[in-house]
Amino acid sequence: MNGIYILANDYVYHQLVALLNSIEVNIGKEMPVCIIPYDDRLDQVKAEIARRPQATLFENQDSIKRWEAFATQAWKVHHRAQKTWRDRELPEVYRLAMHRKLCCFDGLFDKFIYFDADTLAMGSAEPVYQLLDRYSWVTHDYQYCSDIKYIFDASQENLAHVFSSEKLKSHLFCAGWFASRKNVFNAETLARLLSYLQAGEADLMALWGPDQSLLNYMVLRSEISYYNFAFHGGGTGSHWSSSFDEINHLLYDKGRQLTYIHYMSIASSQFNQLCEGMAVDIPYKNLFLHYRYLMHPDERPKIFKPAKLASSSSGKLRAIADKIIQFTQKKIGSLYDKIRQSKAV
Repeated sequence: MNGIYILANDYVYHQLVALLNSIEVNIGKEMPVCIIPYDDRLDQVKAEIARRPQATLFENQDSIKRWEAFATQAWKVHHRAQKTWRDRELPEVYRLAMHRKLCCFDGLFDKFIYFDADTLAMGSAEPVYQLLDRYSWVTHDYQYCSDIKYIFDASQENLAHVFSSEKLKSHLFCAGWFASRKNVFNAETLARLLSYLQAGEADLMALWGPDQSLLNYMVLRSEISYYNFAFHGGGTGSHWSSSFDEINHLLYDKGRQLTYIHYMSIASSQFNQLCEGMAVDIPYKNLFLHYRYLMHPDERPKIFKPAKLASSSSGKLRAIADKIIQFTQKKIGSLYDKIRQSKAV
């Protein structure tokens, strides 16, 4: 059985609804969707699932515990990460809950596509499922063009001992969207990967997107078969920073329909504020609002009020921090788009 997994909780409820609606319209109403809980904040999520016959909640607690334990073992032997996180008073494993997306590998679906909640489906999933008959891993993004330090931040010399330069230039991917098959990583494979990590290879992984670093490590180190639409010339852009054409609530990249749009690095709080009627500047804002309120257009905000200026000192500091984050996002997004455009030439 084919299906889609999404990692979510009530904090990303507005994004989840928009994504589910986009899946129904652009992939199919009958496509099964399983929502993996990010944490226990699930009241709104459960209510939404109850309204959708094709949607279910992932409830295998043994699987959740098993994958969190695997991620913990992987990162506990990353001594540089442990010191850095401890010095910054962060948890033992930074963003451990993000690793719950690994539950995809022992869930209901034989072949699956994983969507982060900050995405919208824009096109058919059939080409992806067809490729999964030939490949164990399918991606559709230009992460491989970006700086490797966002995935692996070890020295080139240390990386060369483990991975070929060819794979490092072609196989890196964004963990916000990928497709694979059930049981790709069996117990034997996981034990072998963990032994490599414990032998010192954990230090190859970058610290600040831990689920993405670990997933990339697992795919490259296990040497499973891999296909990236973008690398093979059959892809489009997917990142919000790119300039796409919007036609009938779909996005096109130079005439080619996108598979998905990813709002990576835009805070969920901005989407929440937008849905509360605040004038928040989000790329493709009307596209998001269309899918968010597709089933209940009467609930869509009609008047957007300016965000209130922070009055307290802590609020002012937060406002400054948000400005810095937004500036950084734009810089990263601009770089991503330039890379994509150069690849398309």
